[in-house]
Amino acid sequence: MVISLLYRTTRALLSVPAILLRRDAGKDAELLVLRHQNAVLRRQVDGP
Repeated sequence: MVISLLYRTTRALLSVPAILLRRDAGKDAELLVLRHQNAVLRRQVDGP
């Protein structure tokens, strides 16, 4: 029982940094997509 509780607590504590890193990676990916869309739209506006 104690080992199970300790295991679950440790897993929960170790998952927090993973969630934060995933959130940051998601933001970085979204920024890259938005920058690409912006570049494409600028080419369309500046084009012939």
